[in-house]
Amino acid sequence: MAISTPLPGSSPLSRVPVWVWRALMAGAGPDEVHRFNAEPLDTVDYHLDEDYAGDGIRQHRLDVLTPKDATEPLPVYIYFHGGGWTSGDKAPLTKYCASQAADGMVVVNANYRMATRFQLRHMVEDGNAVLDWVARNISDWGGDPTRIVLGGDSAGGHIAALLAASAFHDDLAAHYGITPGVEAQNLRGLVQHCSMADFSVMFERGFILGMNFLRMLLPQRGRGTALRDAARFLSPIEWLDKGFPPVFVTTSERDFFYQANLNFIEALRRRSLPVDAMVFARDRVNTRHTWQQDAAHPESQEVYQRLGDFVRRVAALPATLRAPLAAASATG
Repeated sequence: MAISTPLPGSSPLSRVPVWVWRALMAGAGPDEVHRFNAEPLDTVDYHLDEDYAGDGIRQHRLDVLTPKDATEPLPVYIYFHGGGWTSGDKAPLTKYCASQAADGMVVVNANYRMATRFQLRHMVEDGNAVLDWVARNISDWGGDPTRIVLGGDSAGGHIAALLAASAFHDDLAAHYGITPGVEAQNLRGLVQHCSMADFSVMFERGFILGMNFLRMLLPQRGRGTALRDAARFLSPIEWLDKGFPPVFVTTSERDFFYQANLNFIEALRRRSLPVDAMVFARDRVNTRHTWQQDAAHPESQEVYQRLGDFVRRVAALPATLRAPLAAASATG
């Protein structure tokens, strides 16, 4: 979920504890559902609250959004909401997902279990269960299960990136106790909106999140674990190789996770992996953390156009041969 103003009392050297973040996220939720979903799109069919785990709880529900009158199987875009791993829901993302569906794809908008009751391994398990559900069912909704793009914002982008990396690294998948729900050759791309792809930034002085965010994601709060060692299994940036799918990254100088995104872009380039980047300058006032969720911003519409181009491009690539994308660019 988005925060449209700077955190109260924040400064370059302040760190936000988990309980403050949760309170801010909980307070923002109801307003965002209404504001983000204003003027809903009528060119899309909405199939809400499918139970992907079969247990009836809301954290295991997903929505499927499909363009009306589609005549052929479409690429599938699977999206995970943000909220600092502790908060959030798929509902505020409905119009964001509908905007992408209207651009010619089947969109899956998914919930998952969250901290502090659950750890990252549960979130990854849930994300993988979504992938498994999509692989088995999405053709019934007009989606092509061989052309899947994962995406998310903030913590949701982090989960999506870990799932992508797990499809190519057996040891990472084993660490989280999953058998990847999507075959690597069917994973065509990854979208990162203000994502936390590099946990090394948490050890830097002045990073906005306190170390308890890292601890809460680990079993037994990380007791007996060297946090820098544990961060390797939390950081998608540590699991990049030649098989990694093309990536579309959007961030801004106003983004809390700006440096993590820059590090991720640079790591992809260094390994000659295809990356398309939109990096907005500070003077673009509508680009605070996870602004992409709010379709009212012109900057969001810029992202949506590039996102649609990205999905069409990577979905058209043969599964066994992913040609390099256009050079990454910056948007001022």
